[in-house]
Amino acid sequence: MRTERYLLDTCAIIWLTNKMTISDEVSDLLRTIPPGSGRLSVSAISAWEIGLLVTKGRLPTTKHALSWFEDFLEAVDVMVREASAKILVASSYLPQPIHNDPADRILIATAREYDLTIITRDRAILTYGGAGHVRTLEC
Repeated sequence: MRTERYLLDTCAIIWLTNKMTISDEVSDLLRTIPPGSGRLSVSAISAWEIGLLVTKGRLPTTKHALSWFEDFLEAVDVMVREASAKILVASSYLPQPIHNDPADRILIATAREYDLTIITRDRAILTYGGAGHVRTLEC
């Protein structure tokens, strides 16, 4: 039996940190993933997105963006998947149609590289998943 592994998109990271409502399916799933199992990941590109959101005032916090991100990593016990050269280049060659958000493209390429299911509410990513190009789970 294959163990399912997941990639949280940046919005999912924010919702979990702020204890916002997520789907029962994702909530139940996250409770069943054992700490340290390596089954739950985030992309390093999410740290960049968090930084942008904090500097633009769209993610209110008194913490430095890196501290905010590192606190999340510690609290949720996730693995950080680096935005390697291979993933960055792969994000340029994704099957069409794909929207042009570079961070989302990198998330998708990361999920495809490591055989991960993206946990997201992003409509464009969910639609892309519906086309069969990446596995997604709506939160």
